[in-house]
Amino acid sequence: NSAGTVNFEGIVLNPGFTGASGKAISITFKTKAAGSAPITFSSGSALANDGKGTNILTGLGDANFSIGVVGPGAPEIVTPAEVAGTPEAPAISSLTHPDPNKWYAVKEAKFTWDVPKDTTAVRLLVGRIPQAIPTVTYTTPITSKELPDLADGIWYFHVRLRNNAGWGAVSHFRFQIDTKPPEPFLIKFVHGKEIIDPSPIIAFNTTDALSGISHYKAKIGTEGFFEIDPNIISSNPYSLPPQNPGKNTILVQAYDKAGNTATAVEEFEILALESPKITRYSESIAEGDLLEIGGKTYPDSDVDLFLFRREEKALEQRVKSNSSGDFTFIWSKQLESGVYNVQAQVTDNRGAKSNPSEKITIVVGRSAILRIGSWAVGFLSVVVPLIALVLLLVYLSWHWWHKFATMRKRVRKEIRGAEHALHKAFDLLKEAIREQIKMLEKAKTKRQLTEEEEKIIKQLKKDLDDAEKFVRKEIEDIEKEVK
Repeated sequence: NSAGTVNFEGIVLNPGFTGASGKAISITFKTKAAGSAPITFSSGSALANDGKGTNILTGLGDANFSIGVVGPGAPEIVTPAEVAGTPEAPAISSLTHPDPNKWYAVKEAKFTWDVPKDTTAVRLLVGRIPQAIPTVTYTTPITSKELPDLADGIWYFHVRLRNNAGWGAVSHFRFQIDTKPPEPFLIKFVHGKEIIDPSPIIAFNTTDALSGISHYKAKIGTEGFFEIDPNIISSNPYSLPPQNPGKNTILVQAYDKAGNTATAVEEFEILALESPKITRYSESIAEGDLLEIGGKTYPDSDVDLFLFRREEKALEQRVKSNSSGDFTFIWSKQLESGVYNVQAQVTDNRGAKSNPSEKITIVVGRSAILRIGSWAVGFLSVVVPLIALVLLLVYLSWHWWHKFATMRKRVRKEIRGAEHALHKAFDLLKEAIREQIKMLEKAKTKRQLTEEEEKIIKQLKKDLDDAEKFVRKEIEDIEKEVK
């Protein structure tokens, strides 16, 4: 804990402990900063196994520790040359592990160094000893070296050059490899996974054997990641930022100093407060009237009221409930006519929220004068077009009747002309047929007509009568149609 206090008690079963001294407990404290750290016992007792529990503790000791700062290791150590005129220790650099004080999750290491013109050989060595002397000789002076598939841990790379005067000083380059993730861990909810408190308290911690824990990142639901200091996690439970009611998921990633990660996931649920109850309101008001809404909820809490029109949020306002939990809301803005839905949501002093309350419906109507004016406008907007439509129909009826009468008169005139022409044509045809009949009858007085000629006379008379009847009937039908 952040206070640095420890409470403990223990018992040794019968016959108990016998001796002049012994270990009762081992406690490990983690330092937070450099400085002086006193440790004292505020109270304590040691009870004898005498049937009475006699306190035989004669005194409480104390201790004081001085905490110092451990500086980072030197990036490069040089072992000086023993013979004058030999090459100086080369400066070693690495693209894969450039900083000797940092950890890298890379198993392949590459190193480079400069070689003077008079260099005749190079000696190299890689190992765990900080100031080892290289033993692997390259008679062709090389300027780089790649080391594949190295194990995790702290390594040292050593380089030594030779010229005609002999072997020179040695350079030692430290590099650190950690490819393993931190230890698996769990997320624990101190007060359970289903709570009303919007900021649940969680506890989690893990370790990393090599590089150590650098930091934690957490993510709740679909929100972005946020970083958590490992010192906070190791000394105190962590309170999450306020959450809305409902089920959610938290994901925590532990990063070691080489960038390796371990992940833990847990589900939790923030229980909603009881929704406010809207008990006082008017189901309908006139346009321009003040809207007043009242209800009951938790004492001394914030109540947000939401006004919806056509399923869209039109307005939002916050009021405070009193010590009895009553709240009253008066809408200061004039509302246009229409149908509105109202909901309320409460937030207590912890930030815990309720779900929105059930919707209530309020109808805002127009004032009496506006309603009469609106009725008149609506009435005229219907009657005037209707009258115009009737007049248009009357005009169109007269127009088409007049046009039809004129056309009928013209048709009647043309039919009479056609009738007269037909009479005349038929009379001429009839006269021609009669002449043919007369000629045949005249021939009959002079000679005996053949049987064929007798048939022709009868057929001509019959056809003439039929044609006359047909023409007369058709003319009568036409006259009826045009009357």
